Amino acid sequence: MPRTKVIIMGAAGRDFHNFNTVFRGKKKYEVVAFTATQIPNIHGRRYPAKLAGALYPKGIPIYAEEELPRLITKHAIDEVLFSYSDVSFNYVMSKASLVMAYGADFKVLGIRDTMLKAKVPVIAVVAARTGSGKSQTSRKVCQDLRRRGKRVVAIRHPMPYGDLVKQKVQRYASVADMKRHKCTLEEMEEYEHHIVAGTVIYAGIDYEKILRQAEKEADVIVWDGGNNDMSFIKPDLTITVVDPHRPGHETTYYPGATNVRLADVIVVNKVDSAPRESVDTVIKNVRSVNSRAEIIEAASTITIDDPRVIRDKRVVVVEDGPTLTHGDMAYGAGTIAAKQFGASEIIDPRPYAVKSIEETYAKYPRTGAVLPAMGYGDGQVKDLETTINQTPADAVVIGTPIDLRRILKMRMPSARVTYALEEITKPDLDDVLNKFLLKHRTRSVRRR
Repeated sequence: MPRTKVIIMGAAGRDFHNFNTVFRGKKKYEVVAFTATQIPNIHGRRYPAKLAGALYPKGIPIYAEEELPRLITKHAIDEVLFSYSDVSFNYVMSKASLVMAYGADFKVLGIRDTMLKAKVPVIAVVAARTGSGKSQTSRKVCQDLRRRGKRVVAIRHPMPYGDLVKQKVQRYASVADMKRHKCTLEEMEEYEHHIVAGTVIYAGIDYEKILRQAEKEADVIVWDGGNNDMSFIKPDLTITVVDPHRPGHETTYYPGATNVRLADVIVVNKVDSAPRESVDTVIKNVRSVNSRAEIIEAASTITIDDPRVIRDKRVVVVEDGPTLTHGDMAYGAGTIAAKQFGASEIIDPRPYAVKSIEETYAKYPRTGAVLPAMGYGDGQVKDLETTINQTPADAVVIGTPIDLRRILKMRMPSARVTYALEEITKPDLDDVLNKFLLKHRTRSVRRR
């Protein structure tokens, strides 16, 4: 029988995982190509033969998504598999319409075939949208578990933007490990807070192998999701974070709306800075599709290391990149902090953007008068530094998950914003974790 010809649409993450779990080693399929979007400069590579398996001795080429119609026609593709996240339902169906117009079937994969099964209890922290507050939630969960004397290992959603073979399985236990693995700015933003807190974190490409290694040193595994993607590992507890700054998105974005339905616990974050009517709308929408989940309202408490740096000053605000780009936010914690701590003016950096940063604004025109911290390579990090230094501001507000002062040379003083999850309703995460540990016959031991 002829093999079913497949193209996998991705963004260097979920696409590789779907291939590994569903297509690798299956003779009835021929994966002709991957396409890539969202992340700069990830096309033009190959998914290497060492990862693709014996059926693909030359590996699998990765093209820009814009080439999809040509590839479907040229290779008489039977199926196109959509495998990336944080896009609207309308966006997904627009891609489906394109694919079907060129004669191929359009598919997505569910949880049955793509979630790996662990030998230890698993807590998944996922979200309805990028920038909802997954990192602060997963950080809080890991902290609470360690306080109980548990060995916690975090497994992070993939960000393989470098040498794919070398990134097959990556373990991070120190800041030096990030340098050894040549992490991008985006990777450091996600890994550093775990490492500094004392949690070992794994990431990479082959999550079957990653999981088996992580199990050896964990009492509990915490899946730290990326974008609004579903967990790669079957969870015993799913915590989904939603954002009242974007009411309605919790039921209209893919696959975050799936995470809302899968949730055992919904954390409605940022209730301290969002309008109450938006909080109520989000809760109502969540309840309409998931009546069984516990709902926890939480504040995203903002602190700044030196408020004097920005008080009465003109500032340029640097925010988490993905939150502003495919997260569709026009501002983030840095903007809130700048207003809260008395900056006289937020300078619009867009007229001073150079090269790849200028291209980012063109691609994501809804980004507001703030600077997305893009750093998917040395060149882009340099463009970010140049843009900051060309902006006529008195100070920089750093609203990114890591301290950019370690990475960039800035001509003006700066203040760093940090944010932490603070539950304000009961039950809270402490109650949830007590119940979880009892259910899995894991004795709760508090550390003072």
